[in-house]
Amino acid sequence: MTEEPTETAVQSAASAGESDDDARFMALALSLGRRGLGNTWPNPAVGAVIVKDGLIVGRGWTQAGGRPHAEVEALRQAKKAARGATMYVTLEPCSHEGKSPPCADAVIKAGIKRVVSALEDPNPEVAGQGHAWLKEKGIAVDMGLGADEARRAHAGHIARVSLGRPHVTLKLAISADGKVGAAGRKPVPITGEAARDRVFQMRAQSDAILVGIGTVLADNPQLTCRLPGMEARSPVRVVLDAGLRLPLATAVVATVRETPTWVFCGRAASEIAQDILEHKGVRVFRVDDEQGRLDLDAVLKTLAKEGISRLMVEGGPTVAASFVAADKVDAAALFYSEKLIGGDGIAPLEDMPLDVLASRLHVRGSEKVGADTLEQYERR
Repeated sequence: MTEEPTETAVQSAASAGESDDDARFMALALSLGRRGLGNTWPNPAVGAVIVKDGLIVGRGWTQAGGRPHAEVEALRQAKKAARGATMYVTLEPCSHEGKSPPCADAVIKAGIKRVVSALEDPNPEVAGQGHAWLKEKGIAVDMGLGADEARRAHAGHIARVSLGRPHVTLKLAISADGKVGAAGRKPVPITGEAARDRVFQMRAQSDAILVGIGTVLADNPQLTCRLPGMEARSPVRVVLDAGLRLPLATAVVATVRETPTWVFCGRAASEIAQDILEHKGVRVFRVDDEQGRLDLDAVLKTLAKEGISRLMVEGGPTVAASFVAADKVDAAALFYSEKLIGGDGIAPLEDMPLDVLASRLHVRGSEKVGADTLEQYERR
């Protein structure tokens, strides 16, 4: 997770009528904001930079758990130098009283003279009111610089407040012959170490990671971020388990005190099994199901209510196919390996062709990750 602005970020931040300095400082704010991805829910991961006379006098990003906000962190660092300065922020400063005072008030009190904001906050409690309040107090407000990159960074927040569900990224590791598992649904290593490290990074930038009970039973995965020093950034682990069959001996239960595990089951699932799992520290949520298939809308709505905004789906073909069929995939990360599994291997989306996913999303980019190739897609 890099701090320095990438060339793409700088290009994305630049727009007609904006200076190169504006683009550069907004790119830095975007980069700082990404530090908080997966660590700030239920709040968005915002970045802020304060500049005076061409020098950076303050910078900040939303802290763990969502507070303090990025603007407050940057102002705290800038101190008196904030007076007469310009603030670059990746999302509109909040204007409502929540668990902390409005950031817009803090910006006004600090004497900031200009605010360059990438996006208006779609949260109905803000929705332009923060910008309006700043303007009313005589602060110049420029909006829209770096908007495309900011929409990607805040996709989870936008989905949660606009759609009532998290932003969903589907991750698949696919062999050279188009398979994701061996015959009999046996797990098999597909990608290399570099790709696995990238997946750990993706997990660290997600609020939650979701799999089905089939994956847990077949592979007993840890579903954590195992990059050195990043273990604490592991996301909430979500298991879809209609019949509540999750064994106590699995890794996601055994390590629940270190990394939270949430399980979704059907209405008729065993109450005794629920009591046992909850005694171990697992949270259990009941939703409607039909023939063992959980209501994904209800699952996603519940996750959003719990504060989850960025969900990474790493489940097997059944879970992946269910999300694609329900049109709940907003982005996809497809890791293609040079390895072969064989014609009797398992397809990525059960009986559904992978083209269905590609038809709903467009390619954002492709890159080599070690010996593997990562193709990234996002919703059109």
